[in-house]
Amino acid sequence: MHENLVSLRAEALAALAEAGDAAALEAWRVRYLSRKGGALGAAMDVIGKLPREERPAYGQAANEVKVALEEAFAARQEALKQEALAAELAAGTVDVTLPGRPPSLGHLHITSQNLREYRAVFAEMGFEVYDGPDVETDDYNFGLLNIPPYHPARDMWDTFWVSQDAQPDPAQRTLVMRTHTSPGQIRAMRDRCPEPVRVILPGKCYRYEQITARSEHQFYQIEGLAVGRNIRLTDLIGTLHEFARKMYGPSRTLRVRGSYFPFTEPSIEADMDCILCGGKGCAVCKHTGWLEIAGAGMVHPIVLRNGGYDPDVYSGFAFGMGVERPAMLRHRINDIRYFYGNDLRFLGQFG
Repeated sequence: MHENLVSLRAEALAALAEAGDAAALEAWRVRYLSRKGGALGAAMDVIGKLPREERPAYGQAANEVKVALEEAFAARQEALKQEALAAELAAGTVDVTLPGRPPSLGHLHITSQNLREYRAVFAEMGFEVYDGPDVETDDYNFGLLNIPPYHPARDMWDTFWVSQDAQPDPAQRTLVMRTHTSPGQIRAMRDRCPEPVRVILPGKCYRYEQITARSEHQFYQIEGLAVGRNIRLTDLIGTLHEFARKMYGPSRTLRVRGSYFPFTEPSIEADMDCILCGGKGCAVCKHTGWLEIAGAGMVHPIVLRNGGYDPDVYSGFAFGMGVERPAMLRHRINDIRYFYGNDLRFLGQFG
């Protein structure tokens, strides 16, 4: 075999052994086996320049070198594939001693958490939970609460009338999405009469309002009702003060001011000192130092009578408070729409 072919074979095999990846292997193929510009092709081009009698032996030797290099190339290519596969399998091996991934656990919605807290506080004061329907009759939502048809007090609530029952004459309308939890007062009194009543009525309310950062068309309220003999306004104020202390801290201060609700007489608004500034005045409390926590009052005699109680013998108090807005103050949430947006980035903060 000619010395140039021997040298070429040795050089090519040594270079092939050093090719450690697919890119290096391809570069080796181009350098030695390529038809144009390859070292083996250049060695074969010499055949035409040799004497006629030397050409057969040289050609045979060149073909032997070509076959040897092609076989070596294929073997090296397969070896690299096996090495890559082994490395991939090693990297993908599961270590059975590692701890597993824990399942993603849910938790109560922030509104549900607050409702449970409210229920627990009032349960300590002897109140039980009473549930009413979301779809109410006009009588329960308005009429029996001393709000007759065409009464201007109805303007206080923007009402969703049930579509198939949306009569043009308000006196003929009968079904609504409840605008407040107060209809439950009548239902609870009629269920318990003549026994004393002490219940809270949590639930959703619905109003035809523009959806903004401060208002939603649906929201939660908790209504409270106590009916019995010799119940006084001071009992109501004491109940609300105790609620504020248990929910927001023992140092809370309460004040009341006159207001108007058709189903209570007298009516009051209850405020507590701002939980953020301690009553000094801030942007949240509009620099008054006070935050409204409930609308309340003594149950109106007409409402007592509609519930089945004699107002000359029995008296009672009622109060209503929101759930989302106190939570907004407590956690400094600036948009009520987050409560209904199902955004896990928001909900996950209250697990």
